[in-house]
Amino acid sequence: MGMAAHGKSSTDSLIRTGGEIPGAEGVAAYVVKSPVPSAIPIMIAVPHAGRAYPHSLLERMRNPGFASLRLEDRYVDRLAEAVAAATGATLLVAHAPRAMIDLNRGTDDIDWDMFGRGAPTDVGSYTPGMRARSGLGLIPRRLPGLGELWKRRHDEHELSARLSGIYEPYHQCLRETLGALRTRWGAALLIDLHSMPPLALKGGIASPEFVIGDRFGSTCHGTLVGTAFSYLAEMRRGSAHNRPYAGGHVLQRHAAPKTGVHAFQLEIDRSSYLDSRLLEPGPGFAGMVTLLTGLVQRLAGEVADLGRLDATRDWPQAAE
Repeated sequence: MGMAAHGKSSTDSLIRTGGEIPGAEGVAAYVVKSPVPSAIPIMIAVPHAGRAYPHSLLERMRNPGFASLRLEDRYVDRLAEAVAAATGATLLVAHAPRAMIDLNRGTDDIDWDMFGRGAPTDVGSYTPGMRARSGLGLIPRRLPGLGELWKRRHDEHELSARLSGIYEPYHQCLRETLGALRTRWGAALLIDLHSMPPLALKGGIASPEFVIGDRFGSTCHGTLVGTAFSYLAEMRRGSAHNRPYAGGHVLQRHAAPKTGVHAFQLEIDRSSYLDSRLLEPGPGFAGMVTLLTGLVQRLAGEVADLGRLDATRDWPQAAE
C-alpha cells in the first residue's frame, strides 16, 4: 500500500499514511502528520510504540501480553502527538509493532537461526550483528528474564513482506520528510523518541531520567545537543549522554549534519509518565508533555539559526 493523503485537518495539517502491516489487511504501517507549510524545522519520529498486532503474530508468540509490553516504548507516541500538536513539529509514528520488525535496526542485523531454512546462500559469511546476538535484532528473538519469544521458526517470505510493507516505506517517508524540512529551513532536526525502563542507581547517584544519544557526536551539531542538556538542567531533570543508549540505525542511516540534517535519540524513563505498573499514562504524563514541548520550542530556534547560517549552501538531495 502506498502513501495515502487524507487532506488537511482543522489545524491545517496534512495527515498521510503509508505501508501496510502483513496479516492486518488495510492497517497502515505508519502515519505522518505535518503542518502545511511546516511550522518548525523539527521532526519527531516514534518507531517502537506501535500497537497494531495481527492475530497471526500474537498466536505465534509464547507470552504475547508480557512480551509485547516489554518490547514497546509504551505510549511514548501519545507524548509525541501532544508535543507535536503544541509545537507544530512534524510527527511520524509507526503503527507496526516492534515484535514484527524493529525499525531501528539495519536489514543485515538478522538472526538467521530464527528461520526455518537458516541463512540464505546469498548473504555471504553469516556474522549476525551485536543486536541480533543479544536477541534484539531486526526481528526480536528473546528478552532478558523471559527467554525465547516465539513458538516456532519464521519463514523467509514473512521477513520479505515485513520489509516491503513496513520497513522500507517507513524509512523512505522519514528520508523524504526530513529532506523537505531541510529544503525549507536550511537545516532540520530529527528527534527519534523512545522510552526506557528505569535505570539502576550507581554508586548512590540518582539514575538519569533522560538519555540523549548522538552516536558520540556524529549525528548532530553540538549546539543542539548542548541546548537540550542545558534545558533539562534548567528544569532540574537528570540526563545522560550516549550511555547506555547512543542511538541506533535510524540515526546512522538518516543523520547527515554536514548537509543540514541533524538527529539525536531521546530516551525517557517510563516511570516519569506512566503509572506505577508502567501500563497506562500516569500522573506525570501532562508534566512530561509540558517539559518536552518546551524542549522542542527551544531547539526549534537553534535549528532555524543553523539553517540561516548555511542558507548560501546548495544542499544535495538526501540519500539513503
